[in-house]
Amino acid sequence: MLAIIQAAGWPIWFLLIASIVALTLIIERVLYLRHNRILPPSLLQEVIRVYHNGKINADVIEKLEQNSPLGRVLAAGLRNVDSPREVMKESIEEAGRGTAHQLERFLTTLGTIATLAPLMGLFGTVVGMIEIFGAQNATGANPAQLAHGISVALYNTGFGLAIAMPALVFYRHFRALVDSFIVDMEQQAVKFVDTVHDARR
Repeated sequence: MLAIIQAAGWPIWFLLIASIVALTLIIERVLYLRHNRILPPSLLQEVIRVYHNGKINADVIEKLEQNSPLGRVLAAGLRNVDSPREVMKESIEEAGRGTAHQLERFLTTLGTIATLAPLMGLFGTVVGMIEIFGAQNATGANPAQLAHGISVALYNTGFGLAIAMPALVFYRHFRALVDSFIVDMEQQAVKFVDTVHDARR
């Protein structure tokens, strides 16, 4: 592997950095974007129970906020539990936008790496080809040496594609996952608002 990296020339170092960044982001997002961590299953029922018991205070709201992204959204609703429906919904939507931004963190970087890696690989190949043809003398080239040089230059393209494919797959997967979390969060928040305002009637 080290021999391939050395043979591929200096442009491959950019691809190596991109691959390390992409792998780090993928591991971080896999660990963070877990369903139970983002949307704890029984959290909505617990919040509704706390509301019905009238045990809402600053400590409860703060704990709920620290609990999970869904907790952050529901805590915004609890803060405005005595406000009119529109005010409560607006505060939940505002918290939801902040939470959505948090869930989407690093996805743009991962998407950029997925798009840029093949171009970086192509750049490495072009640099390699320029070096190969620039090194040939006027009397002609040894075909075996030329073929070897071209294969070495193509390492960059191959490596670029090898980085781009998994990065793109994970980018699309995380994007779909975040979208489903946001929809689920919105539904639970609406259910909470309806419960609060139905109880007032």
